[in-house]
Amino acid sequence: MSVTKSNTAVLKNYINGEWVNSLSSQTLDVPDPATDELLTKVPVSSKEDVNLAVAAAKEAFQSWKNVPVPKRARIFYKYHTLLTENHEELARLIVQENGKAYKEAYGEVQRGIECVEFACGAPTLMMGETLSGIAEEIDSEMFRYPLGVVGGITPFNFPMMVPLWMFPLAIACGNTFVLKPSERTPILANRLVELFTRAGAPKGVLNIVHGAHDVVNGLLEHKDIAAISFVGSQPVAKYVYERAAAEGKRVQALSGAKNHHIVMPDADMDKAVQHIISSTFGSAGQRCMACSAVVVVGDNEPFVQALRKKADELIMGNGMDEEVLLTPVIRKEHREKVLGYIEKGVTEGAELIRDGRKEMDDHPSGNFLGPTIFDHVTPEMTIARDEIFAPVLSLLRAKDLDEGLEYIRRSRYGNGATIYTNNAKAIRQFREEADAGMLGINVGVPATMAFFPFSGWKDSFYGDMHVNGKDGVNFYTRKKMITSRFDA
Repeated sequence: MSVTKSNTAVLKNYINGEWVNSLSSQTLDVPDPATDELLTKVPVSSKEDVNLAVAAAKEAFQSWKNVPVPKRARIFYKYHTLLTENHEELARLIVQENGKAYKEAYGEVQRGIECVEFACGAPTLMMGETLSGIAEEIDSEMFRYPLGVVGGITPFNFPMMVPLWMFPLAIACGNTFVLKPSERTPILANRLVELFTRAGAPKGVLNIVHGAHDVVNGLLEHKDIAAISFVGSQPVAKYVYERAAAEGKRVQALSGAKNHHIVMPDADMDKAVQHIISSTFGSAGQRCMACSAVVVVGDNEPFVQALRKKADELIMGNGMDEEVLLTPVIRKEHREKVLGYIEKGVTEGAELIRDGRKEMDDHPSGNFLGPTIFDHVTPEMTIARDEIFAPVLSLLRAKDLDEGLEYIRRSRYGNGATIYTNNAKAIRQFREEADAGMLGINVGVPATMAFFPFSGWKDSFYGDMHVNGKDGVNFYTRKKMITSRFDA
């Protein structure tokens, strides 16, 4: 479903294999973040819409759970082919509704495709375990079974990758799925459903309901939803976890982040600067693995100057321009929130060494903000503690690695952290003591591949089993133990 800028029709929900109008008459505009031009409208669906989708998924589950696992996998092989054939179109859709640079969007599509590749391994992933002779003439076996209907709630910043974290693996494991994509980036979600249907998915196996709070609450409260997978901001993640868990559901709720990058005196400064610039300002800083705080160890003014110089060289603009790295934030109201953080940083005494607000006038249309860097930030400052989710970077000074690691421990978040060094002792200390779930050694974005869990810690995650990898398989399945006696 390619959407042009002249298409202002209201998107439809997908329920039981049919595109249907929402029962609600309320809609939200979906503008291009780079131009403010209207792309389409998205319905603000109701709990009644959710009920219809869950009912369809519940009915479909009765037959889907009995489909042989290799046959399920073949649908995902076909889906993988279709996604690959439409790689460029999908990337353009991401640029159009999310605003990120085409290169970043193209990479996001690839990461999503890798999630489908992982789901193609369903016959291996769904294998159980056996042990002969647990006692005399007695064997024990473990089989995996699907949960039932699963709900997924996804964010705006990765409109392809995050949905593909969820529904391919859940469905490959025998569940059926109801997806609530972000109302800010709903277009790509419908295209993903179209292609999945073309791949041979039976009706009711995957459903999509657009909307906002009512749809979220409808999924959290519905008695026929067995599990909820969520990615979004920390306050909402906490709410989703508590509300769904209170209803007896399994929950994995991925939350906010404040990722620290430690630059040691022996680091390759040119490479460190390049990695940090890309990590901080790529996708306009709107990703939970972005570098948002750099810990400068020792007296390293050349690094700070090189970082600022590289930020000055960044080209800001529409993501379809191949020279552009820095693109707009998602909405004007978010930019206003970010401007408040910048004022707060100045008020609290941080040194604003690069003010991205000065470049806003160069782009009167769209939601642009230039690269913004604070120096001499201290851990108690608001900009050092909060997730800003924007092209805003804080520099903290530390006398040694021990102090830098203490900054990471003091953060409420624990998604990722990186160290730039060639010192083996420092690397090992960082690996053992850094209080975060995904670590990078001279890597700007230490995000995991689909066959490993995306393992945030502390307030970056609510739940017990993470998305992707073996954690994802365990989350979407339940185990049945069989004990058998074979004596005469």
